[in-house]
Amino acid sequence: MSTSVPVQEISIQELLQAYRERRTTVRAVVEEYLGRIEKLDRSGPGLNSIVATSEEALTRADELDARFGESGELAGPLHGVVVAVKDNIDTVDMDTTCGSEALRGHRPERDAVAVARLRAAGAVIIAKTALPDFATSWFSYSSVSGETLNPHCLDHDPGGSSSGSAAAVAANLATVALGTDCGGSVRLPASFCNLVGIRSTPGVVPRTGTGFLVEFQDTVGPLARSVEDAVTVFDVIAGYDEGDDFSVAATMARPAVSYVASLGDRSVAGVRIGLVTNALGSEADPRSAAVNALTRRAAEDLRAAGAEVVDVEIPDLDEFLVDTSQYIACSRHDIDLYLKQRPALSSLRVADIVARGRYHRELDLLEAVSSGPEAPESDPDYTGRFVARDRFTRVILKVMDQHGLDALTYPATRIPAPSNEERKEWTVLTFPTNTLIASQALLPSVAVPAGFTDAGVPVGIELVGRPYSDAELFGWAAGYEKQSRHRHAPTL
Repeated sequence: MSTSVPVQEISIQELLQAYRERRTTVRAVVEEYLGRIEKLDRSGPGLNSIVATSEEALTRADELDARFGESGELAGPLHGVVVAVKDNIDTVDMDTTCGSEALRGHRPERDAVAVARLRAAGAVIIAKTALPDFATSWFSYSSVSGETLNPHCLDHDPGGSSSGSAAAVAANLATVALGTDCGGSVRLPASFCNLVGIRSTPGVVPRTGTGFLVEFQDTVGPLARSVEDAVTVFDVIAGYDEGDDFSVAATMARPAVSYVASLGDRSVAGVRIGLVTNALGSEADPRSAAVNALTRRAAEDLRAAGAEVVDVEIPDLDEFLVDTSQYIACSRHDIDLYLKQRPALSSLRVADIVARGRYHRELDLLEAVSSGPEAPESDPDYTGRFVARDRFTRVILKVMDQHGLDALTYPATRIPAPSNEERKEWTVLTFPTNTLIASQALLPSVAVPAGFTDAGVPVGIELVGRPYSDAELFGWAAGYEKQSRHRHAPTL
């Protein structure tokens, strides 16, 4: 059977309905996605978002089709949903390189827990996606895959570190994708590529089988073209895992019903939201001014949907972002831990990889963390940054209490996706991203499209909630999305 259902911009529920009505098969859908990868990623515009495709994807599709043919029942909530996975999340059927040429050919012994849960729910893992070496940049370049392009504006960056996952979903090379988010690596590329990206309260989604930069701060999260699709995937991957000590958070955040059911009527009526004005960039910079205008319009969209939006400030915001950063103290240790835990990689160390020049030479943060301490506790500022982080979270929650707020909002970054030439203006730690706010305060956040600049560059806002308020936050994000509807497919 050849598909009569075009996959471009198809939602998970539309795809599942097409399977139920036998208007298509999983094989036909997978074949169409593989054709788009060949046409758009490996040729045509050459997006370069895909590192590898799975040789098992069509076999898996046939298994799902046979099972449905026999039982008439879908295999699970993600039956035949085609998922791309960031290449620092372990997969048994494809290599996992973490974007580093030093890890070429590494085939994990088992799937990451998040991947195993996707497969159990009926998903087809079609591909691994590009990322900068060890997820150490806001930008897309990698020693494994080179440059990934932004489908909406090919001469602009798609954002990092989940670069390939964002570009692939934006270009309809997969239904949804997984990324990882330490400082914003799901939400920033979601913003740059006109997508929804979820960062949960850390630990709600287990990280077992996943590379990370700062263990207590990192999360795994979906990138999708709608809030509902993102939350549908989140529902599957969230939950307690005894292999991840931090996943006790999943038992504290779990809603009374599923996360999807918690979306309710997708409303922000009566919700009180603080627009963080000192997270806006300078009006003197036309790039920031364009983002500010779209953010103010997003506030109006929220008001039109029934929310109350008030201007607030987070005291000493920029100072807190500096004082709570733990990359230099933690990331060398945490990257090395990932390597040590895998027999085939156990002799590798990130400092040696950098010393031998086996990395993309524009990755300044990777260079910095490779010379950091082997044990975080030996960094004289390590403990002080923990104390500052606790104070930062309390300051934010105090602002919310003082103003009677349910959530905060601000642009994901203070400028739009930079051109490839503009990227040279910043190091990783000086790039003006607001995604660090939720990350370093350990708060849940959802990035949602807010529109396009006059130059056609996507911009996203974040909605940020209190710890463990993930389910409520998803409903508010869906309410904003329903009012604003800024997702558009790129022209390729």
